Amino acid sequence: MTMMSAPTALVPATNRALGLGFTGNLGNLDAYISAVNRLPMLSHDEEISLARRLQEKNDLAAAQELVLSHLRLVVSIARGYLGYGLPHADLIQEGNIGLMKAVKRFDPDQGVRLVSYAMHWIKAEMHEYILKNWRLVKVATTKAQRKLFFNLRSHKTGLDAMTPPQIDALAKLLDVKREEVIEMETRLSGRDIALESSTDDDDDKFAPIAYLSSDQNEPTKVLEAEQVTRLQSEGLETALGKLDPRSRRIVEARWLANDDGSGATLHTLAAEFGVSAERIRQIESAALKKMKGALAAYI
Repeated sequence: MTMMSAPTALVPATNRALGLGFTGNLGNLDAYISAVNRLPMLSHDEEISLARRLQEKNDLAAAQELVLSHLRLVVSIARGYLGYGLPHADLIQEGNIGLMKAVKRFDPDQGVRLVSYAMHWIKAEMHEYILKNWRLVKVATTKAQRKLFFNLRSHKTGLDAMTPPQIDALAKLLDVKREEVIEMETRLSGRDIALESSTDDDDDKFAPIAYLSSDQNEPTKVLEAEQVTRLQSEGLETALGKLDPRSRRIVEARWLANDDGSGATLHTLAAEFGVSAERIRQIESAALKKMKGALAAYI
């Protein structure tokens, strides 16, 4: 298979779609990733509208926009499976197939965002690809290992492990190190292990898939982290800017003065402003309510 056949097949021939398209062959994987990361993401309303056009009118242009806007999701998920030694481009290619399947089956009336729905299909295609290919890739990766791979079985006399003299003789015959013969025999005699548990109980957490994949680049977690950062900086500053000086002073003294959350007491601020503690509590409550409204735009 060609390394980037699926990704390049997904993109439009012109640069009209989504305001940014691809023209011809992107050249390499880095260029592809850079290009898909520049594609704009869809709002919830746009996503629903496109999904309904696809569902009701079989509008392929709508399907293309849904796929293009989620290509970055595939790239992000693929990074979590690089530990298997399989090409990043091939993982992306298989993930894109899963994304297209998800778009085809997506129901906009279920109340679920496409990003959440598509993750299952993308991972399913990647898992299938890994199950079919990772053991073969890992068995023989160097020239010496390939030489051993194709000669070891023919020189073994049975299913039992080779004896030290047999190992020494084979290493001399094939002109490889003794340790390499031992390692290859261990690999070939090892059994395949299911990536995912065959049961639905708590044993799932001990299946290899639970610790071989990384969730550090999980798209939903990345988006959540970015949203938190945005709230803590831009959103918080905007909300504080909508308060009068007294209200802002009270909120900052009560909630933002110390990292451990030990802010000023109501009585301390009451003495500062020459009012009752109850009045400080009322001002604080009104200020927090006003800030909540301002922060709604960042959630």
